[in-house]
Amino acid sequence: MSGARAALEGRAAAMRRVFLGLLVANAAVVAAKTFIAVRTGSLSVLGDAIHSSVDALNNLLFIALMRVAAAAPDAEHPYGHGKFEPLGALGITVFLSVSCFELIKTSIVGLLHDTPSPLLTLPEFGLLGLTLIVNVWVTWYENRRARELNSELLSADAGHTRVDVIITSGVLAGSLLSRQGVRHVDPIIAIIVTLLVAHVGWDIVRGSLPSLVDQAARDAGSIRQAAEGVPGVTSAYSIRSRRAAGEVFAELTIGVAGTLSVNQAHAIADKVEDCLKSDLNLDQVIVHIEPC
Repeated sequence: MSGARAALEGRAAAMRRVFLGLLVANAAVVAAKTFIAVRTGSLSVLGDAIHSSVDALNNLLFIALMRVAAAAPDAEHPYGHGKFEPLGALGITVFLSVSCFELIKTSIVGLLHDTPSPLLTLPEFGLLGLTLIVNVWVTWYENRRARELNSELLSADAGHTRVDVIITSGVLAGSLLSRQGVRHVDPIIAIIVTLLVAHVGWDIVRGSLPSLVDQAARDAGSIRQAAEGVPGVTSAYSIRSRRAAGEVFAELTIGVAGTLSVNQAHAIADKVEDCLKSDLNLDQVIVHIEPC
């Protein structure tokens, strides 16, 4: 097994372990919110529990997805399966869209019918507050691991969990204000939450699309300058780069003197590859040689 393949599989295994731990935390949050919803009959808390259950379902989905994304290249996927990861991140926006629709629908109904906000007891407040603390920790942990593993999927899932924090905070704030006699506070907070959810969804789409459409991962001018700085390279052109599954790929053609032997030309190409990997933090580089 090559070093690059071992690193890719190690990264996928690390991400599966992260999602397995998050699954346990999210399952506990769903159980607590469902318990409160059943005891109080609160639709807003029940909706919060349903939204949290999406996090747990996502964790299950992503554990399976990472096995696919880390699979070795095959006849049908010669460049590997890395793009399944940002594709999964986009899938989160589908769940967010459903959440937005349900929240806005419930809010409008609440405004039209003057639905009273739920009144939670002190123990129920404490339990719901505890789920809020858990989700804050999950969001922080996912963001940290997303940076360490350079994962769009973990970053997107952290954004989804952040929505849980916002929704739970809104439910708690709405219930507190309702106790003070403030009318319509629950649907108004829900509408604000919906706008925040939509913003998170847009951030996920904006972060995932560059990888899916093969947007350049590195500036072509920087790659050209670094390559042409290697002794023996007369020019560098036809430069392309992209990102997938946390790795950055680049491909370019270098011009070398036509009088060089094949071994000499390949030695220069190897130096260019090493230079680009070290200077520009590229993971895989393909260098084509053209005598001139």
